[in-house]
Amino acid sequence: MAKEQDTAAPAATEEKKPVAEQSAPVTTGGTPAPAPAGAAAPADNEPKKKKSRPGKSPRRGKKLRNHLKNLDQKVRATPVLPVKQAVTMLKGMKRAKFDETIEVHMNLGIDSTQSDQMVRGSVALPNGIGKSVRVAVFCQGDNVAKAKAAGADVAGGSDLVEKVQKEGYLDFDVAIATQDMMGLVSRLGKVLGPRGLMPTPKAGTVVPANGDIAGAVREFKAGKVEYRSDKTGQIHAGVGKMSFDDEKLVANITTFVETVRAAKPSGVKGNFINGIVISATMCPGIRMSV
Repeated sequence: MAKEQDTAAPAATEEKKPVAEQSAPVTTGGTPAPAPAGAAAPADNEPKKKKSRPGKSPRRGKKLRNHLKNLDQKVRATPVLPVKQAVTMLKGMKRAKFDETIEVHMNLGIDSTQSDQMVRGSVALPNGIGKSVRVAVFCQGDNVAKAKAAGADVAGGSDLVEKVQKEGYLDFDVAIATQDMMGLVSRLGKVLGPRGLMPTPKAGTVVPANGDIAGAVREFKAGKVEYRSDKTGQIHAGVGKMSFDDEKLVANITTFVETVRAAKPSGVKGNFINGIVISATMCPGIRMSV
């Protein structure tokens, strides 16, 4: 009996091992056994990647920060320049490898809450805008052949309206319509309107009866620019590329500004143009006078 009590004593006093130790892989010969399937591999030596927050741009390098700081100081110290000097200064700031777009931004002294003070129109720039423009024409009869011969990318009547309405076809940058087609095209207001593609007489994209549909297509293909004042009384438009010669950019900018100046609504009192800035895709704005 004493021997049986002595052999049972160690079993009674033995402590239970933790679950983690019981489930640990058994090692043989000092080599750890492979981890069970589905277990995550240890990543003690791997550097932790910082999670980027949405809407926050990545950190800029020291060289880029210094470059932008110098440009900002240079622009702030520069007074209002004539158009030719402003173009020369802007082209000297180029740092992007691609061909940047030159833009004009105009601050107008209009009351955007008044419908009669909205400024809208189009202008054919003498040297184009440096990009290919896809033109769709809503027309019928002989005008279809005329539009395609003038360079329209797509032209048609009710079939084109149905294609846009049912298939969501929107592979064009400018939409032109003849006056007799506006009854059908008006059905596309919810589709074309929010994208700025709805044909309107003020923008020159509605060709009246007996109008020159071929001439309208050629103008937009060559670089006719549509402009429209926004809710803050500003107008923004691209007028060329950084690769253009200075004389071509000066001619385009001058033509655009003078066209907007001539579109001054009769209800505007005081200064119509408060300020003009030209900029590029990756360059700061430069104040200019025309």
